[in-house]
Amino acid sequence: MARQGARAAGLSGPAARGYSSPGMTDGASLTLRLPFAEPPAPGRATEVAPGVLWMRFALPFRLDHVNVYLLEDGPGWTVVDTGLGDAATEALWLRALDALLGGRPVQRIVATHFHPDHAGMAGWLCQHTGAPLLMSQTEYLTSLTIQLRPEMLRSEPYLSFYRDHGLAEDVTQELLSGGQRYLEMMTGLPRTFRRLVAGEALEIGGRRWEVLTAGGHAPEQVMLHCRADRLLLAADQIMVRISPNISVQAMDPDGDPLGIYIRSLAALKRDVAEDTLILPGHHQPFIGLHRRADELLAHHDARCEAILQACRDAPRTAAALVPVVFGRVIADPHQMGFAFSEALAHVNYLERAGRLVFRDGGYRTT
Repeated sequence: MARQGARAAGLSGPAARGYSSPGMTDGASLTLRLPFAEPPAPGRATEVAPGVLWMRFALPFRLDHVNVYLLEDGPGWTVVDTGLGDAATEALWLRALDALLGGRPVQRIVATHFHPDHAGMAGWLCQHTGAPLLMSQTEYLTSLTIQLRPEMLRSEPYLSFYRDHGLAEDVTQELLSGGQRYLEMMTGLPRTFRRLVAGEALEIGGRRWEVLTAGGHAPEQVMLHCRADRLLLAADQIMVRISPNISVQAMDPDGDPLGIYIRSLAALKRDVAEDTLILPGHHQPFIGLHRRADELLAHHDARCEAILQACRDAPRTAAALVPVVFGRVIADPHQMGFAFSEALAHVNYLERAGRLVFRDGGYRTT
């Protein structure tokens, strides 16, 4: 059966590679409020709320930065996300620990999800400061799996998963090499961690931060919500200029990350006030969560409609649908890996809804 390999289990693709999506702009409106016109310079911090500092660290990707937040925490600080596990980030942390934190200790380190731009420096930072790591269990164990068995990503059944969906050999090999690249961007994780669970709360600096978790971009990404002060540390779940990469992973080939993500946006609209200051993992803090969520929902709905239109006349593989979803041919194997995994997320979503069926070597409308 042509689909057999495509339904095999494994962990690879963009999330295994660990970086956030390079992110295609999705037509975000100009109706959102951006309270901070300029991001902080490297090694500097901007206070976005009393006791909440915003820093930026460089990334060597198309998405060239990640946001890190420092929360005053009694006699010390709580760090939210760590940046990439490389020498440049380590140097910036050494400067920040000396200059920005005023000699006060890091009390704890929160990694919102396992991607290296958010958790890459966690091992080094925990060891250097002696602070514990706080993380959701799924994110911690996902990272640990890749670090313990990176070679598994290059074997069957993952190879067939990509080939059976119509991917070229160079793109397939690019995706299969993700485990080793993940290791190169990580300083490891400590051997113990404190599990963060949705519904509990953390007391940090006199504020009560509710733990929210959501999937789609990562399996159990953590967000922290201070309802009283209208603050949400949103990680990569909702951002002002780009949509997060929503990818099917080879270990869960029939998974529905797009459906999970769409439901997470509905939950955020239900639970978080519209005038909350959103502190995202990339780009600028903003106000207007409900409007932004609606823009993202419309963005994914438009992609689904484009797929349905393309599949009405002839069967198409997931790889053949990439230009339909992104509006152009993507030649670079690295970018194609992200694009393929996101196109497949839309396909799986539509297949679960009964609007697409796999037949005659490709997907057709029902």
